[in-house]
Amino acid sequence: MKKMLMLVFAVAFSTIAMAQDIKFETLEYDFGKIKYGVPVTYDFSFKNVGSKPIVIESASAACGCTTPVKPQAPTAAGKSNVIKTGFNAMTVGTFDKSILVKVAGINQPIELKIKGEVLPPDAKQK
Repeated sequence: MKKMLMLVFAVAFSTIAMAQDIKFETLEYDFGKIKYGVPVTYDFSFKNVGSKPIVIESASAACGCTTPVKPQAPTAAGKSNVIKTGFNAMTVGTFDKSILVKVAGINQPIELKIKGEVLPPDAKQK
C-alpha cells in the first residue's frame, strides 16, 4: 500500500512539474471592439522554462469561428514560441471563446481565451 501511494504521488508530482515547464505570457486576450466581417488574430506567446523540449499535441476551439494554429516542431528548453489564434468576426455582439491546448505529458489541457465585441457593419468604431 505504501509503495502504491508513493507511485501515485510521484506521477501526480511529475505532471504538476511538467505543467510548470510551459509559461504563457497571458492566458486571455481582449480584442476590444472589432469590425464585423474583418478577421483578427492574436499570438499567444509561451516559453519553455523546463529542461526538456515541449510538444504541443493540439490546440482546438469549440467553433469554426476560432482557428488556433499550434507549432509543428517541439519547443526546445529555454526557447519561446506562439499559438496563433484567428477569429472570424461574422456575428455581431460580444464573444468569449476558449482554445484548449494539449501539451504532451500533461493530462489537463491549458485553456486560452479570447474575447471582444463585434460591431454591426454600419457602426462607427472609436
